[in-house]
Amino acid sequence: MSNELVKIIELQVENTKKVQAIAITINKSGLYIVGGNNAEGKTTILDAIMFALGGDKYRPSNLKRDGSNADPYIKITLNNGFIVERKGKNSSLKVSDPNGVDAGQTLLNKFISQLALNIPKFLDSSDKDKANILLQIIGVGNKLAVLDKQEKEIYNERLMIGRDADRKQKYAEELDAFDNVPLNMITATELIQQQQKVLLNNAENSRKRDNLKNNLDKELILQASIKSMSDRLKEENLKIAQVRNDIAIAEKAAHNLQDESTEKIENQINSIEETNAKVRSNNDKTNALKDAKVLRDQYDACSTQIDKLREERMALLNAAKLPLPGLSIDQGELTYNGQKWDCMSGSEHLKVATAIVRKLNPTCGFVLLDKLEQMDNKTLQEFASWLVKENLQVIGTRVSTGDECSIVIEDGMVIEDKTKQPGMNSDWDNMEEF
Repeated sequence: MSNELVKIIELQVENTKKVQAIAITINKSGLYIVGGNNAEGKTTILDAIMFALGGDKYRPSNLKRDGSNADPYIKITLNNGFIVERKGKNSSLKVSDPNGVDAGQTLLNKFISQLALNIPKFLDSSDKDKANILLQIIGVGNKLAVLDKQEKEIYNERLMIGRDADRKQKYAEELDAFDNVPLNMITATELIQQQQKVLLNNAENSRKRDNLKNNLDKELILQASIKSMSDRLKEENLKIAQVRNDIAIAEKAAHNLQDESTEKIENQINSIEETNAKVRSNNDKTNALKDAKVLRDQYDACSTQIDKLREERMALLNAAKLPLPGLSIDQGELTYNGQKWDCMSGSEHLKVATAIVRKLNPTCGFVLLDKLEQMDNKTLQEFASWLVKENLQVIGTRVSTGDECSIVIEDGMVIEDKTKQPGMNSDWDNMEEF
């Protein structure tokens, strides 16, 4: 079998749904539009192709045209030489290969993509499902799912840590801070002990002062005794010398003595609860700031992990063979050139869907698209140009009889074949490759 993409080159449909009889030749690449008004049989052409190539699961419930005595007949000629027919009362399948050997549905399934026949299934799927289809095609779905799960878990953890850090920071900022306050809370017992120590020290000072006074008194008495007791002069002189020595010692001990006031301690005792409240507030503020910093560090660590996972994820996607440049998966959703599905243009929708469908079965070179009237002519022209560039074939329908249509049908028959009228469709002819 040739490596050439499989495409439809000829189609013949008779007595099928709304079609009476058509026989058309289709360009091998680009956009082939079946035009016409509503209920004229456009969609029947796509249904006939789907049934002929896709099998009984695409069989219409009302296959036979109303009022027709003849059985439905569908014949498709593919560019690889295969001829597919549905004919007879039961529309039995007949597939002939280029050598004339009969084949069946199994052979068709090898080079016909099911999504190519039913691309609305892809277009109507959720953004997550589109992404999953792409991931399965490029074979990294399971690995990417693990990375996405890890990222989501760390992201949620980081979110909770960030919230706790914000609460701690806000709580710390609301607390008052006080200057000239002890680092630790004080107790009444400690202050009373300090007071007693001061009182004892003051009592000792008083004793020393009394000692000084007593010695001074002794000196006066002894001086008086000297006058009256000259006979005891030597003895008394010795005594007075000793006393003077004691006085010198006492003066030295008492020279820098200074009584301390207990007023500050008494004030502290009276304001102990107020002081401790300030200490508690300062401690709470310090601890809250520490907690906030720890949480911020944890938050930053989570951010680093998330960045690393995203780098691994991008490396995994970059290494995969994506069906279209610019395609990617972001947070489990398909993106194209950085845009999510709902932000893409109609032309981009068609490009992405067609490229993914093509990747599902690389041998299938055609896609069926219904209701192209949703796209304006500019979008259609952009899409058609891309198809020619990619050597792909799209057969679509459009409620229109304009020059963008390849053929126009009415009441199930071709009334105008614009591919055979040079000049009438020049802008579109330039994009088509017959």
